[in-house]
Amino acid sequence: FRQGKNMKKITVLGGDSRLKIAAEQLRGYGYTVNTPDFPKAGDLSGCDVLLLPVPTTRDGETLFAPEYRKEIYLSDIARLVPDSTLILSCGYMFEGKNCIDYGKNDAYCLLNAVPTAEGAIALAIEKTPFTLWGSRVLVIGCGRVGRILAGRLKSLGCRVTVSARKASDFALISAMGCYAAKTSEIKKHLNCDIIFNTVDVKVIEDGDFEDCTAELIMDLSSRGGYDSAAAEAAGITALKAPGLPGKTAPQTAGEILARSVREIITTTI
Repeated sequence: FRQGKNMKKITVLGGDSRLKIAAEQLRGYGYTVNTPDFPKAGDLSGCDVLLLPVPTTRDGETLFAPEYRKEIYLSDIARLVPDSTLILSCGYMFEGKNCIDYGKNDAYCLLNAVPTAEGAIALAIEKTPFTLWGSRVLVIGCGRVGRILAGRLKSLGCRVTVSARKASDFALISAMGCYAAKTSEIKKHLNCDIIFNTVDVKVIEDGDFEDCTAELIMDLSSRGGYDSAAAEAAGITALKAPGLPGKTAPQTAGEILARSVREIITTTI
């Protein structure tokens, strides 16, 4: 795939190893890709596309750039980037700019759910003294990650319960060969060995952990579905595990991001 006369100039800023891999992949597609250590006006004013990391920010003020020596403020990016430049961000929108949040792109999110699910399973194997085979597993939420994760767990021989809110999701869960539970009644389903949370609202109250039999609870959401301290107080190992694709499968995560960026550019610019 080559852009030819319509080749776009992309500046890639911040992020971790998966963004470096995405940059190399985009070069392979024929784009001109710039990866400055610290952005100057020329780096941003001369690009057609500015690609920012997953997530774009953790604190709402600075760019997520763990490998950079200096902090980069989002306000400086907004000031330096021309209005004509397409900003591709994740979980953050630059108001008044030509900005797309690729974290809401269905294709990207669905593909990214695969390394998320596999990373979660790898962590669960590492952190528990028993096999996943035969284990009672609760997956909270039937979104992209929840569905992919439940399918992988089922194939490993787990007894999987998936919580949802909609009748259509209950039907899908049943078709997958899993047990269905109402998220609003999650307290009734904590008699299990492992819990994976994928939803961004608190669904397990602190007192519910008193009757929970789980050895491990893992939060794959960005904001959390329970209080980790309450789980730990009840003797449950509680793990926060955001950003698993970049940690456990950066190669695949970077390639997925590059393909998604190419698709967005092709259909947008």
